[in-house]
Amino acid sequence: MNFVSIVKRVAPFFLTFAVGLFIASFFVTVAAPNFQFKRGMSKHRQYHRRIEGENQRLREENLRLKNQVTEMVKRDWVLEKEINVAPPALPEPPQLNVVPMKTVPYKSR
Repeated sequence: MNFVSIVKRVAPFFLTFAVGLFIASFFVTVAAPNFQFKRGMSKHRQYHRRIEGENQRLREENLRLKNQVTEMVKRDWVLEKEINVAPPALPEPPQLNVVPMKTVPYKSR
């Protein structure tokens, strides 16, 4: 193949590609993407710090409550026996007046 036939095959591809990029540039940015995640990482770090602070606060509160329970057990503030309270007796249902059914004569066919 000579140079002219290669240009005839490759030139339409590049021209079509250039026209496509030109039309696409009206709708989207054709520039190279920016891969800097500074803003997103700072939000992630801030979220992580907030979660760690909350976890630390919950650990301290859990430890405080455990210490409070152990002190209550030492002082015998916790009841060792369970108090069983019987539920009140239910009243008996009222008696229904039952009327006996009369038999109806049946005439067979």
